[in-house]
Amino acid sequence: MIKELTSVKNPVVQSAKTLQTAKGRREMNAFLCDGEHMTGEALQMCPEKVGALFVDASAKERFSGLLAKAQPETDVYLVSRAVMEALSQVKTPQGIAAVCSLPESMPLSRQGKRLVLLENVQDPGNVGTILRTLDAAGFDGCVLTEGCADPWSPKTLRATMGSAFRVPVTFAKDGPSACGELKRLGYAILGAELHGQPFYQRSALPEKLCLLIGNEGQGLTDASLETCDYRFKLPMLGGAESLNAAVAAAVMMYDIMNR
Repeated sequence: MIKELTSVKNPVVQSAKTLQTAKGRREMNAFLCDGEHMTGEALQMCPEKVGALFVDASAKERFSGLLAKAQPETDVYLVSRAVMEALSQVKTPQGIAAVCSLPESMPLSRQGKRLVLLENVQDPGNVGTILRTLDAAGFDGCVLTEGCADPWSPKTLRATMGSAFRVPVTFAKDGPSACGELKRLGYAILGAELHGQPFYQRSALPEKLCLLIGNEGQGLTDASLETCDYRFKLPMLGGAESLNAAVAAAVMMYDIMNR
């Protein structure tokens, strides 16, 4: 059933707005995705997890194709421009948003053969870009420590461009404990660090592996580095001392997959 909402003070709108914060997402076990592309990905990949759709009433016809993909139990709200602006965190909302239930953390034992572990990567753009690149390069899943940016925050979701709905994510307390479990499961641990061996001079790598990417400023913790079977650095032929975390992860993932 389609319902109409015109006031930003409506309890349904206020409830959805709380999903703009990490606390709200935890308490409601849900997140808010904004825009045509992200909402379309949600309806394509996990329509059963879409609990509510908010559509600018003036754009109802434009989004009729997406509305047709909604499950019968999904609440659909036609809203005013003011409501849409209240729900969106971009200057010019596209006119559609969705509330989705949070996916469960994937057990490491059920992850695929090639993973990326992010240890305390704090920038939402970096986390989102790495998830997107991981998806594009053909890696299987991602492990995030507690110090990482929330993958379900609006900024991170925008950076994933929909890959958040395709990449299995495992949440871990910290890097060393996750690495220990990965090693017990037979993964080789590859650490990206400035004092490692030259990445392009490496020998053949095991098929089952996990690439570790550390904090933007501090890199990987010493405890995580101690678990590594390999430590690699990318060549710095110019004046820069290091690469952005997402760029370094992208270069390594693509080269691993294509060699």
